[in-house]
Parts: sequence; C-alpha cells; structure tokens
Amino acid sequence: MGNMKARLVWLVLCGIWGSTWLFIKLGLADLPPFTFAGIRFVIAFAIIFILIRIRRLPLPRARADWTLLAVSGILSFGFNYGLVFWGEQYVTSGLASLLQATIPAFGLVFAHFHLPGERLSWSRIGGVVLGVCGVGVVFSNQLAIAGRQAVLGCVALVFGSMCAAYSNVLVKTYGKKLDPAILAGGQMVFGLLLLLGVGIPLEGNPLLFHWTPMALIALCYLAIVGSVIAFLLYYWLVLNIEVTKSMLTSLVTPVVAVLLGMIVLNEEIGWRTLIGGAMIMAGISFIVLRKATKKVLAADETQISAD
Repeated sequence: MGNMKARLVWLVLCGIWGSTWLFIKLGLADLPPFTFAGIRFVIAFAIIFILIRIRRLPLPRARADWTLLAVSGILSFGFNYGLVFWGEQYVTSGLASLLQATIPAFGLVFAHFHLPGERLSWSRIGGVVLGVCGVGVVFSNQLAIAGRQAVLGCVALVFGSMCAAYSNVLVKTYGKKLDPAILAGGQMVFGLLLLLGVGIPLEGNPLLFHWTPMALIALCYLAIVGSVIAFLLYYWLVLNIEVTKSMLTSLVTPVVAVLLGMIVLNEEIGWRTLIGGAMIMAGISFIVLRKATKKVLAADETQISAD
C-alpha cells in the first residue's frame, strides 16, 4: 500500500511539474513576465507562511542562514524564474522545459568545487558534454527557424538553469539543518522582492494588467498547485521513495511538458530540436541514474557493514 501511494505521488508530481510550463505559456498571453512570476510567489509564500505558523516552526536566527536564504532565493526564485518567464515568451513551453532540464548537469560542475563527495568523474563529464552539445543543437535550430529573439529566450532559460543549479549546491552545502518549509518560504521572499522590484517599474501597475479568466487560472494553478502542493509532495516523496525514482522526475517532466504543448497549444517540434532534446535527456539520464545508483550502493554497503 505504501509503495502504491508513493508511485501515485510520483506520477502526480511529474504531471504537475510537466504542466507548469503550459500554464506559464497561457498566462504570458495576457501578463508580463517578471510581475507575473513575482505575484505567483507572493501567493505561494502567503500559503507557506500560514503552514509555518500552524506548525510553529522557529525562524532562523543565525546571520549565515539568512545570507543563504537571500543568495539562494535571489538565484533560484529571482534570476531563474524571472529568466524562465521572460524566455518562454519567445520559445515553446516544451522547449523551455527541455532547457531547464540541464540543471543537474550544471549542478554537477558547481558541486565539484563545493562538495568534496561529488567530484566530477569522466563518466559524469561525458553526460555533461552530451547535454551541452544537445543545447547547442537546439540553439542552432532556433536561430535557423525562429530567429534571434528565440535564441535570446533559449540563452535566458539556460542561464536560469545555471542560477538554479548553483542555488541547489549552496543549499546542499550550507542549508541541511533548515526545515524545507523555512527554506522554500525564505527563498521565495527574496526572490519575489527581486521579481517585483524589476517587474513593476518596467511593466507597470499590476492592477492595470489584462486580467482575463485564463490569466487568473494560470496564476492560481502555478502558485497553489505548481508551487505549494508540488513542494509538499516532493519533500514527502524524498522521505518515502527510493532515491533513484525520486531523481527520475527530472527526466519525465520535460516529456510531459512537450506532449502537453503539442496537444493543447499545437506546438511543433522540429527534427533538430528533437535530436538536441534527446541528447540533453540522454546526458541528464546518464548523470542522474549513475548518481542515484552510487547512492543506493553506498546505502547497501552501510547496511551490510551494520549487519
């Protein structure tokens, strides 16, 4: 019964993360990117703050913890989501999700310098190179078919992935003692301040935006389902499922996003984008599966020695 519940949560989480790209695209039809992203996290933070108060979680007191929340929040929620929302104006939702799937590849490179236990091996380097080559193929395709603006959108999405990856490594290095709700809520605050600080001067008064029913649906879905519910499901999953399976969400999400984009938005995937996407996914799968297998083997060795 427990395994069935874990599988169901895993499938729901893959579906949610795969669908957020579609709802970003739908919302961008009426809303400007930076303020749209900022308001998403205002709503999400309000809900998480209520959960923190209900659970009576203590706020961090150390200056180092607040510094970590500020830096990682600006990188992952400010820069990353700002660039994701801006970049997705010019590329398809499926392609946006594929480019964001490069986060584990960048994470490996950054982890090599920050985490002694996660040094780059030749096999990991191979996965990173394959993923980067896939990004290059996608870029060449966008330049040939969609033009300079689409290439800039792709650059923004890849740079956002780098910011998110570095944030993840910082959290793994310095933030292990922080409760997940405190971590996510703190990061959101600093991220949304940057998003709104850039968005409102550039994009105007949010009350004067074109608030269509679809824009409101997209905003609420991204804030409540795509942020709060996904965050709660993910941390439950990490505690209740094998590490290999939890990591596989990063491989399934882009597939869901591409399929939804094709079905709902009639997005087309050119053959070069298809090849580049396959190279990215192959590189990331090589990284993720090898990383997960090593963790499982290490856990088995610890268990054997304990027995």
